Amino acid sequence: MSPSLLAYDGSGIDGSLYTQVIGWAHSAPNWFDQLVKVWSSIGLGLFAVFMLYGWWKARADNSVVMARVLASPLVVIGAYVVNSGLKSMVEENRPCQQMPTSVTLEVCPAAGDWSFPSNHSVIAFAAATALVFAYRRLGWVAMVFAALMAASRVWVGVHYPHDVAVGALVGVVIGIPLALLAGRLAPLVDRLRSGPLAPVLGAGPVPVMEWQGR
Repeated sequence: MSPSLLAYDGSGIDGSLYTQVIGWAHSAPNWFDQLVKVWSSIGLGLFAVFMLYGWWKARADNSVVMARVLASPLVVIGAYVVNSGLKSMVEENRPCQQMPTSVTLEVCPAAGDWSFPSNHSVIAFAAATALVFAYRRLGWVAMVFAALMAASRVWVGVHYPHDVAVGALVGVVIGIPLALLAGRLAPLVDRLRSGPLAPVLGAGPVPVMEWQGR
C-alpha cells in the first residue's frame, strides 16, 4: 500500500480522541456550541485586527518593528501556500467524511477539501508568530486566540486533533524565519518614511534630544 493511501484515512491516528471531543460538544450547552461555531467560522478576522493594531502602534516605533508588522500578512500568505502544498500531497479525508456516524456542529466540507493540515490553524499561528517578533505581548495574546481557533476546528467536527496540531506547527515553523527576514527590510522602511508614505508608516520614535526640547 502506498504512503498516500495510508495517509488518506487519518482516523487511525487520533480518531478516538476526535470522537471524544465531538461527544463533549454534544453534551455542552447550546449557547456554548453556538459561540464556538461562530468563532470557528469568522474568528480569523480577529487576527487581521491584531495586525492592524500592530501597524498603528508601529507608526511610532522603529523601522525594524514596522517592517515586521507590515510583513505579517505576507508571512500568513507564505505559510498558507506551504500548507496548501502539504494538503495536496497528503489528501486526507475530513473526519466527518471518514467517520460519517459523527454528527458535527459545522456542515462537513465537500469531498476534495482536504483535512490535513488545518488552514485555520496555519493562518492563526502564522499571524501570531509574526506578531510575537514585533510586539511580544500582542503576539502572545494572538497565540492564545490561535490555540482557541485550532481547538474550535476539532470541536465543530471538521478536523482531527492532529490536523490542527500540525497546522499550528507549520504556522510557527514558517512564521519564524519569515518574521526574522522581514526585519532586514528596516532600511527600506526608513526610506519610505521620508517619502509620500510617511503618513501611513509614521516617523518612528522621536529622538531623545528632540523630545526633550518640546
